[in-house]
Amino acid sequence: MSRKNKLAVGIMVILGIAIFAYESRNLNFTQLHDTLLHLHWGWLMVALLMMLLSWVVETFVVQIFVAGEHDHLPFGEALRVPLVEQLFNAITPFSSGGQPAQLVALMQSGVEGGRASSVLLMKFIVYQFMVLVNFILTIFIGFNQVASRFGPLAIFIIFGFIIHVVVIIGLLMVMYYYKFTKQLVHLALKPVGWFVGRERRDTMEAQMATKIDTFYAESLQLKKEKGRVVRAAALTLVQLLLYYSVPYFVLLSLGVSGVSVVEVIVLHVMIVMIVSLFPIPGGSGGAEYSFKTLFATYVASPTQLILGMLLWRILTYYLGMVLGIVALALVPKKRKSNT
Repeated sequence: MSRKNKLAVGIMVILGIAIFAYESRNLNFTQLHDTLLHLHWGWLMVALLMMLLSWVVETFVVQIFVAGEHDHLPFGEALRVPLVEQLFNAITPFSSGGQPAQLVALMQSGVEGGRASSVLLMKFIVYQFMVLVNFILTIFIGFNQVASRFGPLAIFIIFGFIIHVVVIIGLLMVMYYYKFTKQLVHLALKPVGWFVGRERRDTMEAQMATKIDTFYAESLQLKKEKGRVVRAAALTLVQLLLYYSVPYFVLLSLGVSGVSVVEVIVLHVMIVMIVSLFPIPGGSGGAEYSFKTLFATYVASPTQLILGMLLWRILTYYLGMVLGIVALALVPKKRKSNT
């Protein structure tokens, strides 16, 4: 890990400690001690298991896309990919570092660079589609409930939804209207030249054209391998449901009863959508505020609510950082790719 990345990890840990210190400023620490003594550790272990299983399922998705007629990525090496992704998603704005980190992890395992890029592109497409499917379902199931609790900030949910829809539309346009999309990009970038200059605009257009060409080539591969895509999509759906269920078991560990798992999943989907809009790595601040706001009606005690928020954040954010650091350190012996 580079010095810059180590610094980013340190900053995010310090920021997390500062946020929880601020949120805990009015807590009764005697009550906190009692809450910890009565914590249902069995349910907390289930929450931990859900989080670990979500990464295991994502590992299977990686293996599905890497697998070829003469190629196979061992489970241990494939597991490094989602874990390294977790680390770099956690320390970069808008989770922008996850894709490059996965590319490096695959290449360290002997997967040729072009092939690795192809795998990650297919994985990204499937993931985006399944996130959108989950979000559409939860919008229908529980948006009114969330809007009533979240007030004006519910607009962030709609904004997040629009962004994901635009991404999916862009992907579909490249897949099915390749030439038209390139012309549209050319027209859209013309006004940009007024501000950044023609040379800079031409460079941007060339870069975007290269990415569109690459994506289109991979989309042709996706169309040919429908069975593989369907299997990966089904597993990605399972992966997301495992991840979204974590807060439910955290609440059970706090002794909160009468909670609907569907309602909690809906709320967690909304939180993740809101957090994705925050430029701060990991959505720090926004994630904690969203959790407190949406789950306050389930947890009457402020002490339990803060503890639940801390446990949820450790499982869904900091655990991934720790395991990602371990995975980054365990570089596999490079083997020759058969692709």
